[in-house]
Amino acid sequence: MPIPATGRIIAIDWGEVRLGLALSDEGQVLASPLGTLTRRAGKRFPMPDFLESVESHSPVGIVVGLPLTPEGEEGDSARAARELADLVGRRTSLPVELTDERMTTARVLSSIREQGGSTRGRKADVDSHAAAVLLQGFLDRRRGGST
Repeated sequence: MPIPATGRIIAIDWGEVRLGLALSDEGQVLASPLGTLTRRAGKRFPMPDFLESVESHSPVGIVVGLPLTPEGEEGDSARAARELADLVGRRTSLPVELTDERMTTARVLSSIREQGGSTRGRKADVDSHAAAVLLQGFLDRRRGGST
């Protein structure tokens, strides 16, 4: 089932420790950072915290970043992201789509540095902004624009 063309979308930028979250507006034009979820080493995805975000923002769908290799192939991280997408789809009963997340974090880091900022101590900010970059690319592609 595809994500409807109107209504909010939540995006998850997959990470082994931190998962960045972003949220679109109702018209699916603009993505904004929403925060991060933290997974303790060796622990499962923090589903209760994620479900709380879903409940408070009432999205119509979820986008999960697919961490492909630079060559576009899937490795262990991509398999884990696919498992996460399946899990959140089952738990929320919302449509879930995967999208290539290559270079999202690098883009955010570059943007911060270009503006003369520091990334020291801002890992959570970087991850939530990476989720926004991921979601914005998804929204732009759906509207037929460039990323």
